Amino acid sequence: MVGIVSIAKQIRRELRANTDAKYKRNNKKYYKKPTRSYGIRTPIVRKIAKKYFGRIEHLGKKEVFALSEEFFRSGYNEEAIMASQWVSQFTRQFRKNDFEIFEGWLRKYINNWWKDDDFCLRVIHPMIEKYPDLVDKVKLWSHSENMWLRRAAAVSFITTIDGFYATSHKLKDIFEVAEALLHDKEDLVQKGYGWMLKAASIHNRKEVFEFVMKHKRTMPRIALRYAIEKMPEDLKKRAMARGFIQPKNRTEKVLPRS
Repeated sequence: MVGIVSIAKQIRRELRANTDAKYKRNNKKYYKKPTRSYGIRTPIVRKIAKKYFGRIEHLGKKEVFALSEEFFRSGYNEEAIMASQWVSQFTRQFRKNDFEIFEGWLRKYINNWWKDDDFCLRVIHPMIEKYPDLVDKVKLWSHSENMWLRRAAAVSFITTIDGFYATSHKLKDIFEVAEALLHDKEDLVQKGYGWMLKAASIHNRKEVFEFVMKHKRTMPRIALRYAIEKMPEDLKKRAMARGFIQPKNRTEKVLPRS
């Protein structure tokens, strides 16, 4: 444990040394609530994470998970991104009981969309690919009082390359999640399931379009726009044609994904 504390201190010194004050100020507008951040551009965070993983990999899964939780616990965006990146390096060593650890981290430490998305794409998605029977547990998150778990219920079905691991069974699952979140009051949850539908549409355009048309009268506009983003213009026009009864949501800027 002493070694972990020492490594954590080294990493945090390097993070502080890479703080970009202007970027930090500009970054604040992307979050609804105050968030802890050093103010470091994501490519630099990724580079530092990769550098130090080479120094901690020999510690093994248990110790790296412990260091990762220490970084999640700090509350800093950059430390959470590094932790997710390290944990994802152990995908081949994931065991089914690790899901309880990951779910616990989601509940305790994830408090904004950046942490949520990165963790789900890099950790939860590979987990449910490896253990498909865990999908039912992920779907339960769509009924959680925790908005980040609700967003995670959707984003966990997306890969890091913005695709969707499509089979008829899993397509059924995402429609169940989308229906559960359909009228969610949080626009970041609406964006999350809209993004999930967009990713699914890459290989399942017909089915996703039919889902959108079925629900478009009450589907929040922002979710619908996300869902049809990759569809041809003629389908977009049909989906956006008159018939909405849902008022527009307040839109937010989002950071480009890295």
